[in-house]
Amino acid sequence: MAEPEPEKEDDALLVVRCQLGERQAFTGLVRAWHGPLWRYLRATTGGDGVADDLAQETWIGVLRGLPKLREPERFAPWLFTIARRALADHLRRGRAAPFGSVDLADAPGAPVDPGDFPGDVLDRLEVHAGLADLPPAEREVLVLFHLADLPTAGCADVLGVPAGTVKSRLFRARRMLRDILTERGHDR
Repeated sequence: MAEPEPEKEDDALLVVRCQLGERQAFTGLVRAWHGPLWRYLRATTGGDGVADDLAQETWIGVLRGLPKLREPERFAPWLFTIARRALADHLRRGRAAPFGSVDLADAPGAPVDPGDFPGDVLDRLEVHAGLADLPPAEREVLVLFHLADLPTAGCADVLGVPAGTVKSRLFRARRMLRDILTERGHDR
């Protein structure tokens, strides 16, 4: 079952409550946004352990920066900007290749025989494998928009590009992903 999309007004209220010192409000932000944040980091790094470490680093950055956040309603783009910086720092330290390839065969619970799994699971695995073959800019915009559920404007804020650029990258990335999956014979 998909996680409910966090609401902008609720985030802003939680941010203000955090700024006033309420610990439970921070727990609410983590509950609302940890899933989308982790999916973004997992898809961009290709590893669960790396995603866990970067998510923790991101939440520490959020905790430190929250008192200075002047626009509480812009929490989500701010969160993903911190995550993106943590990812860039991680890559700069030389711990991983940028947007490392996802090897689904080594992933815990990865299928041994695709025929053993229902179509929706296989489709998800196919899409994740296709994402690994996209260039970094296209992969990141797809992950932010579809996996992290950020709106176009939020993606633009995180990526530091105009909303029109996000739309054109999304169009190009979807086409590229479709071509990759079709080339592999997954044209369902």
